[in-house]
Amino acid sequence: MGLPAEAIKGPSLPSFDFEAEMMDLHGLPVAGIDEAGRGPWAGPVVVAAVILNPDRIPEGINDSKMLTPEVREALYAEIVATSCVSVSIGQVKRIDRINILQASLWGMRAAFRGLEVPQAAALIDGNLVPKRFPGKARAIVSGDALSLSVAAASIIAKVTRDRIMVQLARRYRRYGWESNKGYGTPEHARAVKKHGVCTHHRKSFAPVERALRILASRAERMEIAED
Repeated sequence: MGLPAEAIKGPSLPSFDFEAEMMDLHGLPVAGIDEAGRGPWAGPVVVAAVILNPDRIPEGINDSKMLTPEVREALYAEIVATSCVSVSIGQVKRIDRINILQASLWGMRAAFRGLEVPQAAALIDGNLVPKRFPGKARAIVSGDALSLSVAAASIIAKVTRDRIMVQLARRYRRYGWESNKGYGTPEHARAVKKHGVCTHHRKSFAPVERALRILASRAERMEIAED
């Protein structure tokens, strides 16, 4: 699993305070790490790691959930242009094989390694530091609302995943992924009930498992009727 997070109360908008404290403590650059897509029924989980340049922090960075898609896209471009950024993608096969939590923790390690800096520390959104994490790290609950670096990572992860789901929606038009991004909306649930699931659905997730059982039962009844 991992190590528990610290419970921290912070300002209403993310700041660079936690990064500055960690930089003073370890003498290293600090990456913010966050993920997007732990809850959806379909598509990958995406994890981003971002080391902001303290002298070139884009204005307006906030928890991605608090921003419009247009603002997220604009900030994505600014963050990529001014920061050290790494992204890891946990595909559905990995999620189904090791579960969504472990796939997310794997993604955190992979994204951090992908920064390709000699040494760094990390602030991780959530309540766990992954075991065998390749650096000094601190988990912060609601870190995307407290730390600018974690908020930046939340934007990179969210925009990356949304783009992936829009691309998948062009191939799998029945599920409305261009709007629901794979989450279990009523629209998505109706489509699964009517059309079944596809290779990008997380078959280890309970709603998808139920849909598969229903489809298997329906097919079995049809076979019996044909006999």
